Amino acid sequence: MIPKRIAQPVPGYVAAHGLLQGRRVVITAAAGAGIGAAAARRCLEEGAALVVLGDTHAGRLEASAAELGAEFGTERVSYAVCDVTVEEQVEALLDVAEAAGGVDVMINNAGLGGTASILEMEDDQWDKVLNVTLTGTFRSVRAASRRMVKNKTKGTIINNASVIGWRAQEGQAHYAAAKAGVMALTRSAALDVAPHGIRINAVAPSLAMHPFLAKVTSEELLEQLTSREAFGRAAEPWEIANVMVFLASDYSSYMTGEVVPVSSQQA
Repeated sequence: MIPKRIAQPVPGYVAAHGLLQGRRVVITAAAGAGIGAAAARRCLEEGAALVVLGDTHAGRLEASAAELGAEFGTERVSYAVCDVTVEEQVEALLDVAEAAGGVDVMINNAGLGGTASILEMEDDQWDKVLNVTLTGTFRSVRAASRRMVKNKTKGTIINNASVIGWRAQEGQAHYAAAKAGVMALTRSAALDVAPHGIRINAVAPSLAMHPFLAKVTSEELLEQLTSREAFGRAAEPWEIANVMVFLASDYSSYMTGEVVPVSSQQA
């Protein structure tokens, strides 16, 4: 039985230090209130010259861009509807940054989960999760890498993996396989682009709480997952975004092919 943890308070929001000054950032699955949205805000706070938001939800995407534009300046925020299962939409998202000089930082946040026992899982359930979470990340890594090489940009790419890529969880065979694949993709692709001065790393969160997750996950499961956490609480999305910013910044200049757990659940 997993011992119940005593919840530690959420730390104060860390002040910005200009870590991404002048950089052009593209983020998938960046609308709403999850990790991608938190990363977009954090990149703007850290001085990014442009943040391009991508998401499949047009209305939520437009609202997110409008909110960030009102706060940080409309010239620093742009967006395009992007389904990472469609290569043309991934390219169109990067075209927005290309028009401003090219992508410097690519954050691949798009992923899709679900719960199904391997005994009942259908091919289409498996295919859908793998196509968004793993193949979608591949498409985005490939497209961003090609742009960076063409423009001679020594850029950074950050993928969103998950601790479930390391550990087992009932009903998550498809998602676990996809996230383990993201980890392997990160390590191997990093070696492919290292000669061009491009770095590729990944973060591996466990439980980051936001309204959509709370809506689609039972209270029982959330309580079970929270009980595993060392601090007795879920992470705030901005706590994951902080690590993404670190990996995008020059503070991590000698790191590539790494998967950084943002949790105590890597084993």
